[in-house]
Amino acid sequence: MHPKALIDACAELVKLTLRFEHPADAVVARFFRENRGFGPRERATLAETVFTVLRKKLLFDHLAPSGSGPKERRLAILGFAHSQDAQAQRIAGKGGKAGTDPQNAGHGPRDFLKSALNDSEIAWLDACDRVQTADLLERHRHNLPEWMVQPLKDQLGDGFWPLVDALAQTAPLDLRVNALTDKRDDVQKELKLAGMPARPTPYSPWGLRLQTKPDLARLDAFARGAVEVQDEGSQLLALLLDAKRGEMVVDFCAGAGGKTLAIGATMRNTGRLYAFDTSAHRLDALKPRLARSKLSNVHPAAIAHERDDRVKRLAGKIDRVLVDAPCSGLGTLRRNPDLKWRQTPATVADYTVKQTAILASASRLLKSGGRLVYATCSLLPAENEDIALAFTEAHKDFVPLEIGTLLTQLKVTEADALVSGPVSGREYLRLWPHRHATDGFFAAVWEKK
Repeated sequence: MHPKALIDACAELVKLTLRFEHPADAVVARFFRENRGFGPRERATLAETVFTVLRKKLLFDHLAPSGSGPKERRLAILGFAHSQDAQAQRIAGKGGKAGTDPQNAGHGPRDFLKSALNDSEIAWLDACDRVQTADLLERHRHNLPEWMVQPLKDQLGDGFWPLVDALAQTAPLDLRVNALTDKRDDVQKELKLAGMPARPTPYSPWGLRLQTKPDLARLDAFARGAVEVQDEGSQLLALLLDAKRGEMVVDFCAGAGGKTLAIGATMRNTGRLYAFDTSAHRLDALKPRLARSKLSNVHPAAIAHERDDRVKRLAGKIDRVLVDAPCSGLGTLRRNPDLKWRQTPATVADYTVKQTAILASASRLLKSGGRLVYATCSLLPAENEDIALAFTEAHKDFVPLEIGTLLTQLKVTEADALVSGPVSGREYLRLWPHRHATDGFFAAVWEKK
């Protein structure tokens, strides 16, 4: 594609995304559906440009006013330049040839970009390149909304800036091997033969990590249900539930069913596994995945709310319940950087009300001796530790279990590196992108007396 046309398309997509009317990935997907003339390389460049703008929005907002022309074009130019620089660094870090442009082999990314710019835009971009990081305000370096900054600094101390660096990166692609049908070593060899080298994830016994993002649809292992896309942190939530053969189990906020499928495999396709969610649309996305998985013990069911009659009928009958609660999603900022601009303290406060209500209702399902797992993909204590502590205080018939001990029993490598807590330091699962190379996750576990 001609450079000018590609930059114009980037600017249009940036403009659409920054309206924040819909999630960024949905905006990008719709743009591609409506503009089918882009090839795979152009789509990848467009998407990464937009996501770079979202990751570095405060910095780019600071640099953009010194240029001319429509703001979305200036932001697109910066996003294109930074994303291509990052790609060149990744290639060089893997021993490849730095500076190879995906649009035009043999020319550097800046050569391709500058061929689409006028003289004043080139001079402005060069001036932006000369800005030193040390001269920037803190907000232009962390690119986070101010309301998020202090809670993260309070938790991490010196780890705050490593987290910032991690959130500015593109997340790797994690796969979960279907333990019901396949072995991880066998699938790893199959992927290598298909030109998709992967390495085992360090903590999950089912995970494989790819540094590239290939077209999985053309892979036989995906088509036959041997692998599913699932972050390693999400896999650990299913592992913590530790569902057994023949049990009655509920995935209370199942969504598209990634953890449901992992749980069903640990149950060896026995017992009964309910996949509840208030969105029938999300559960519809589970159907093709369920068909590939070869599981027959999963029973999806849309519920109106956490007090639905379907839930009441199962009260006191369930062995294990997973509550992966609706949350701000701020642990997924590597994948969904728009969330930090779409969430607010008010939306987080709304989530905490829902989380408290959902957890209390889900707990009523459990029989004596049953296990309850509460989880979010949030980084904020208000959605995590605060919810867990309040539940423990209000429900004396539930005993908190030390997750460090559970992970050790499950033979998870370096279990103590994955946990935190106010007393022993092992009460909760706490995963961070900069420490564990996963999305940010939290989990707490209880057993009913």
